[in-house]
Amino acid sequence: MQRAWKIAGMCLLWALVVGFVVLYSSRSRQHRSLATVQAVNVEIIDSLPDESLMSRKLVEQWIKQSDVETIGTPIDKVDLVGIERAIRSNGFVDRASAHVTYDGVLHIEVSQRKPLLRLVCGDYDCYVTDEGYLFPSPGRAAVYVPVVSGSYAPPVPRDYVGRMEDYILARVEESNARILELQHEKKPLFDREKEIRDSVKKVRAMKVDKKGYIRYKGWFESDEDYNKRIIAKRLEKNELYRRYRYWRKVNDKNIAAVTARQDIERDKQKKLMKRYEDFLKLINFVNYIENDSFWGAEIVQIVASTMSSGDLELELIPRTGGHTVEFGQVGDEAQIEAKLEKLLTFYQNGLTKLGWDKFSTISVRYEGQVVCTKR
Repeated sequence: MQRAWKIAGMCLLWALVVGFVVLYSSRSRQHRSLATVQAVNVEIIDSLPDESLMSRKLVEQWIKQSDVETIGTPIDKVDLVGIERAIRSNGFVDRASAHVTYDGVLHIEVSQRKPLLRLVCGDYDCYVTDEGYLFPSPGRAAVYVPVVSGSYAPPVPRDYVGRMEDYILARVEESNARILELQHEKKPLFDREKEIRDSVKKVRAMKVDKKGYIRYKGWFESDEDYNKRIIAKRLEKNELYRRYRYWRKVNDKNIAAVTARQDIERDKQKKLMKRYEDFLKLINFVNYIENDSFWGAEIVQIVASTMSSGDLELELIPRTGGHTVEFGQVGDEAQIEAKLEKLLTFYQNGLTKLGWDKFSTISVRYEGQVVCTKR
């Protein structure tokens, strides 16, 4: 009996809990359908507390331009996904999340990307993160990061927004698709080549029937007639050989033309990957500079140039002295460290004695030596 009362009590308790949840959920849905958004609270959360590419006012402007209703809109009708999409459409926004609280406040949290460098080359004016993400300079604000100028141009369109790797992979995939499509064009040409080879084999197998009785003439073939047949067969075979050689030459030329188009695509891929590798080297170089307390403060500008050979070379503009540093090609971290260590040694043992304004250029491009040009 006591056990039955316990079971009944537990059932009653669970019934009350379920009833409360159902009632609360119903009241909550009713409240969200009747209550409206009373205020919008924008919070910018990022790793650049002293500098910002955006402001609360700017985020509110993006929402307004997106035509998503906020103030006065029922809570359950607010297009939170549309708000987040409108904010994230700006390249320098890393993440955006929106939610409406029970009291009708629309909370929006936005974080911005952290630029590593600013690329100001030709028509390009964009920021680049250490992950290789590019986005145009917003114009309204700026972040103090190393500036890369010069004739260098990254392998993406001027208005591209996104990760460089994604763009490169997409172009390589398109190029591979074109190469495969061209390979399909070769299929009928390869079939034609096989037909020609088989035809040549058949010509080689052609023989003159032995000398013998000719029924329609009613006598045995003479030596003269037999020799005529041999000569005629040779002429026929020579004509066929000539024809098939011509067909093979034309077919080989068509195959070579398609192969040349494939080689052009492969060459484009190589050049694109080379430019991408140079872009990564540039990012690695700036990363190295920024992580070094001395060089991060000493180097104020980087001039990047693409040489006629296609190689990327750098020229550094230091804060101290009136010279420029010809850094040359950018290699791996060990090569970067070796060149900068060589330059620092020259600073300490050379310029401190000779004077900081004695040279117009200092070159560390060559291994094991520093080459200077006097003013």
